[in-house]
Amino acid sequence: MPTLIKPSRSFTDTLLDHYRQQGDPAADAVIAAVVDTEAAPGLRSLMQWLADTSDFSLETQHPAIQAFFADHARMPDWADADRMKRGMAFFKKHAQQIGLTLGFFSLPFSYLGANGAQVLWLTERIKNDTTRRLQETGEWVFGVNNPKEWVSKKAISRTQKIRLIHAGARWFSLQSKRWDMAWGYPVNQEDMAGTNLAFSYIVLLGLRKLNIPMTEQDEEDYLHHINVVGYFNGVSEELMPQNLREAYNLGNAIARRQFAPSEAGVGLTRSLLNAVAAGIGAAQTSLTAASQPSNSKSTSAGSETIRNLAAGEMRFFLGDQYADWLGIPNAPVEKRLAGLLNRLPIFPNRF
Repeated sequence: MPTLIKPSRSFTDTLLDHYRQQGDPAADAVIAAVVDTEAAPGLRSLMQWLADTSDFSLETQHPAIQAFFADHARMPDWADADRMKRGMAFFKKHAQQIGLTLGFFSLPFSYLGANGAQVLWLTERIKNDTTRRLQETGEWVFGVNNPKEWVSKKAISRTQKIRLIHAGARWFSLQSKRWDMAWGYPVNQEDMAGTNLAFSYIVLLGLRKLNIPMTEQDEEDYLHHINVVGYFNGVSEELMPQNLREAYNLGNAIARRQFAPSEAGVGLTRSLLNAVAAGIGAAQTSLTAASQPSNSKSTSAGSETIRNLAAGEMRFFLGDQYADWLGIPNAPVEKRLAGLLNRLPIFPNRF
């Protein structure tokens, strides 16, 4: 029997040009309301609360925030609970490899968007506090892939916080007087759709590179689940791929339009490599400290080795052209050893 060919949309320049100038009106209105009544100090306080991955109490928050959390907590009509459950089971089964893929493929892949990366570069938090940002992202990733958090609706609250963080980044970028509108609107819908792909389709491509056995149903269930997450993150439904072919089309369109070498991409990737080396090196040091004497030279050499291995992993996933654009060191031996870091978690495992 011939394989069923699923209908798939293309994503034209006209469509993506439109969404490149669109933010997230509902979330942006919340930030505007906080600034109007509480000025910049109120917004700074809000951003601190949004970054707190343990505090979900709304009692002391601005009425606009309370209304936003209440009004945008409903599941979309197209969400399929069974597919979501299968998608989360797929994540749990391959959590270690997905963590590896997110750290060494999805994140640097997103830094290739030269215009979109400017937000991360200007706001500086991911650049200057990379380790903490990775920890927060890891908690969110494992949270939204935990069925219990969907029952309690905590997964929705986690994602609503991320959505408002993005809106805050838009506000700060526009107020900074350093934002160039030629880059598009800060944290625009095209970039948000690309980020959503980085957590879904790009993860699947990474698992294929690692030779993880998957069925097409596995992949499309996971894609569907992350689309539901993207919905709560404010991504336009028109930019959510409904199947693998559409994901391929959207990813290619965004890459063709947005991927280029940039100072922001190089700097963000450097910070990521340094954070990975420091984090894994610290974990190794902690494990061996009780049995071996301290040796700063060997520790430094070990950190550099880990950094080179991480660079090799990135080149394995991205390919040499994209890796060169991000300034990833060319470590051919480490590239041949790709997969050696499979058991070293980049994101914390919460299962």
